[in-house]
Amino acid sequence: MSTLQCISPVDNSIYVERPLATDDEIRTTLDTASGAQLAWKRTPLAERVAIVHQAVTAFTDRQAQLGEELCWMMGRPIRFAAGEVLGFAERANTMADIAEEALADIRLPEKKGFTRFIRREPLGVALVIAPWNYPYLTAVNAVVPALLAGNAVILKHSAQTPLCAERMVEAFAAAGLPQGVFRYLHLSHGDTERLVRAAEIDHIAFTGSVPGGAMVERAAAGRFATVGLELGGKDPAYVRADADLDLAVDSVIDGAFFNSGQSCCGIERAYVHESLFDEFVSRAAELVRQYRLGRPDNPDTTLGPLVRAEAADFVRTQIDEAVAAGATAHIDPRNFPLDQRGTPYMAPQLLTGVSSEMRVMHEESFGPVLGVQKVRDDGEALGLMNDSDFGLTAAIYSRDEQASLTLGERLEAGTVFLNRCDYLDPELAWTGVKKSGRGCTLSRVGFEQLTRPKSFHFKLQP
Repeated sequence: MSTLQCISPVDNSIYVERPLATDDEIRTTLDTASGAQLAWKRTPLAERVAIVHQAVTAFTDRQAQLGEELCWMMGRPIRFAAGEVLGFAERANTMADIAEEALADIRLPEKKGFTRFIRREPLGVALVIAPWNYPYLTAVNAVVPALLAGNAVILKHSAQTPLCAERMVEAFAAAGLPQGVFRYLHLSHGDTERLVRAAEIDHIAFTGSVPGGAMVERAAAGRFATVGLELGGKDPAYVRADADLDLAVDSVIDGAFFNSGQSCCGIERAYVHESLFDEFVSRAAELVRQYRLGRPDNPDTTLGPLVRAEAADFVRTQIDEAVAAGATAHIDPRNFPLDQRGTPYMAPQLLTGVSSEMRVMHEESFGPVLGVQKVRDDGEALGLMNDSDFGLTAAIYSRDEQASLTLGERLEAGTVFLNRCDYLDPELAWTGVKKSGRGCTLSRVGFEQLTRPKSFHFKLQP
């Protein structure tokens, strides 16, 4: 029997081991989901909403346990790990609260002798493929609105975080969700690709790498299933001359280094107006030096390991190449004793003297490094911010809302922030442009990705 193993970045031990689903189990799951969805879509929306709220309660009741599991599966410091459970609750409850309005019939202007309206129908069975870096927050974006809309859901989670799929399904089962409506499968890459091709799958929501998204598109081609892709990012921040420098430094550094930089919408590039540049770099470097790199199960740790040693060494290579090309490194790794090549533990780094040609400024790093570049004005900042294959989020720090809005309208990004970064508001559409993906989750708009319009055009008899 084939198995998956979750190798903990904490100490390289096997934390979880699970058998991979067999062909028979995959077939049973598809058949069960298809059958259960027929009844689920006829369940009144108020009942679906109530089940989601009850599932959130069941989920948050295990906050401490879930936080500890996250710490060991993917390395987030224990002092922060349980916070993802609260984020899950916020998003799930918000989606449940707006579902009635989002899924309501679209009523057209009255036309004598006719009844006309558009109804939102569920697609059928949604396959949600979720990553390890924010395993609950990424999965909830698609799972909860899909269920609220009347779809059945099959969740395939990363091999790094298999317990997350199990815990989510357990919470919904405890809330009384009918059997078969929400199930998980532990799958190999090959079986995941075959599942995408399965005729029973009507929608695929994928969060992960650009190559992974390309695989999903290829596998789904020709079946006319809908596909939502939330892929990579190389998100920029711009600190304007009128920015509150204390706020900008604190926010940008947290946005770059939280979760050890392993966030698709984390800050990976910073552009700072020349009048603030030296002070920004000085304050930022001092703040970065205060991080405590250590085992994530130590409550004093503020910077945990990356998910794998290979991931850390990839980021180190980007840094080494940048320094060799003329960049200046402001953090001495020797001040972080646990930093060691060949392990997932690496020191954070702040670079200046960087340019767009350096991989660290145009290739997704997904690690604790930030390049900071001096700019003359808004025009130069805009050009550099848009000079990317990605377009997930962009952050502006300024006291001038109108100037920031004018700049934001020209930014190629799915979300533009002012004086904050690295946050998903569940009432706003979560989407990206360019290689950051396509489709949308969250907000009222997100429900449109999980439903199809059905028009009713009745001519009334006199």
